[in-house]
Amino acid sequence: MLYAILCYAQEDAVSSWTKDQDDAVMQRLAVVQEKYARAGKLGPVARLLPTTAATTLRQVRGETLVLDGPFAETKEQLLGFYTVNCDNLEEAVAFARELCAANPSGGGYEIRPVGVLNPVAATL
Repeated sequence: MLYAILCYAQEDAVSSWTKDQDDAVMQRLAVVQEKYARAGKLGPVARLLPTTAATTLRQVRGETLVLDGPFAETKEQLLGFYTVNCDNLEEAVAFARELCAANPSGGGYEIRPVGVLNPVAATL
């Protein structure tokens, strides 16, 4: 089953890390990723740019509005995601636990099964 693991944290805290701190976290996360990549279970991984670079489209009364930034005000922001092909939810939870252990941001990881809309484009 294909899962998306969405990475949430307080963007201002993560963006305040020094380059050395950020590099150290990315290195610890790479160790976790490498294990799943070697097993052929890791799909695309993305780190999103800050919410200040976001654009949101909303449909309001039949009109499409284009807004700067994120639409929702939240304490934590979506900062990135993983796609991973796991045998079951327990394996996806184990992967997310390893990410939590490697990342000191104190954020959360949301796990969602993925329904592939375009199977031709899917790589896992």
